[in-house]
Amino acid sequence: MATNALKSFSLYDKLTGSWGRTAVIGVPMLFLLVVFLLPFLVVFKISLSEMDVVFFKDILTWTDEAITLTVKFGNYVSLTQDSLYFEAYLSSLKFAAITTVICLTIAYPFAYFMARSPADKRPALLMLVMLPFWTSFLLRVYAWKMLLSDSGVFNNIAIAIGLIEEPIKMMNTPFSLVLGMVYTYVPFMILPLYANLVKMDLRLLEAALDLGATPWQAFWRITVPLSKSGIIAGSMLVFIPCVGEFVIPELLGGPQTLMIGRVLWDEFFSNNDWPIAATVAVVMVLLIIVPLALFNKYQAESTQGGRP
Repeated sequence: MATNALKSFSLYDKLTGSWGRTAVIGVPMLFLLVVFLLPFLVVFKISLSEMDVVFFKDILTWTDEAITLTVKFGNYVSLTQDSLYFEAYLSSLKFAAITTVICLTIAYPFAYFMARSPADKRPALLMLVMLPFWTSFLLRVYAWKMLLSDSGVFNNIAIAIGLIEEPIKMMNTPFSLVLGMVYTYVPFMILPLYANLVKMDLRLLEAALDLGATPWQAFWRITVPLSKSGIIAGSMLVFIPCVGEFVIPELLGGPQTLMIGRVLWDEFFSNNDWPIAATVAVVMVLLIIVPLALFNKYQAESTQGGRP
């Protein structure tokens, strides 16, 4: 009887373990299917449809007891023929790359300082990094309009102290756009870098110094390579949302800062051309998937390389 009980318990353990693993993997996959893949397929279907007088036509129609599939690839051809879309994509990638580099330049020293601070000071430093999230994103962007406008705080102070004689044009320029995006997304760069640097084994730096390396050499040859995964993760967290950013270019940017988010808005709501807008969105998603795929490949190679 004891043997049978053990067998029953072993079988139950295997079944529950199998169901547990399936649930752990299946629930996130189901979530991604519902919130990403299904909406993306809907947008992709709209991109293959044709615009009607007011709305778009369905690609599947039932006529004379027959299902007709009408797929229009002309929307994708139109993107290659209109320079506006190419310039908007290029501008979005350019400003996203500039923002990512500046965020990395600012965030790395700050994250390094946080990781090397005493353990009892780190929670306070983390709170300072996350403090902007306690205020509405929209309010923070509007605050920069008050600071950077021709009659804003910065120009008034500069004129008052005699630094300039007339206001400097800062609003609705590439400068204001990049400044707003850097301010908004720099915490997304700091947090992954800090999480990576705080786990680094400091004995490696001590060994390098004992072997004759200077502090600068130890930093470049040990600290930076070991923090590569944090750099890549932070760069992806900044670059990807910057590509499709709409609010900051709308409020702080100008005619010289046309980005694909603004084009999407115009096509959806101003021109009411949903197929073209959906096509622009699909191409933008594909542009974002490429760096994500490269990041996942790097992560997989790093994990495999770190295994004994």
